[in-house]
Amino acid sequence: MGFPENVLARGERVERDLHPHWLTVVVPTVLGLVLAAACVLAAVFTPDDETGNRIQWVAIIVLLVIAVPAVVVPYLRWRTTHYVITSHRVMVRRGILTKNGKDITLSKITDVSFEQTLLDRIIRSGSLHIESAGDSPDENLSYIPRSNEVQQLINRLVDEDDLRRRRHGSGTDGAAEASYDPGQEYGDDDLGEETRAIPRTRRDPRDRPPLAEERRRRPREIPDEQA
Repeated sequence: MGFPENVLARGERVERDLHPHWLTVVVPTVLGLVLAAACVLAAVFTPDDETGNRIQWVAIIVLLVIAVPAVVVPYLRWRTTHYVITSHRVMVRRGILTKNGKDITLSKITDVSFEQTLLDRIIRSGSLHIESAGDSPDENLSYIPRSNEVQQLINRLVDEDDLRRRRHGSGTDGAAEASYDPGQEYGDDDLGEETRAIPRTRRDPRDRPPLAEERRRRPREIPDEQA
């Protein structure tokens, strides 16, 4: 039962998909083998008559009643528990019939710590404690395989996510300033006559209007009527 990758966002990649450590199902597995052996023994040593058949059916029913909560449920709980670490977040999914989950984005993770007992160090397991900003409670992940390596992985992804956000923010601002055009934002008709772009063309200096100083220096022309 793999993790459904259709819940991932565009560009998001799965770095690690984990179940709890396999030793969490060792005891249920051993118990299941013992119950199966008991069923075989009951079938072998009971007489092949009506009384023996009743004993066999009673033994099978009793063993099934014990096996479902003690063997089947722990195994299904192990298979349906996912600790998924992606390039954007840490996802936790639990539940056999009733599903529950939690997503912690990398930008909200403030600290990741791990803890290993002596037994955990021997079997290369441990627990993770993820602290997140905001009102959401911290998350404790138990029986994580190679918990120390997973802790280093999450810390590296948090740093990479922070660097990517910084680069994306600076690149967006720079592009916005470089491509800013008042005419495109407001339209040439809204900017007024003074702000419109005027095409540059070569003009004869004699065609330009006279300056005020030149007009004062010119001799005043006398109209023909006064002359």
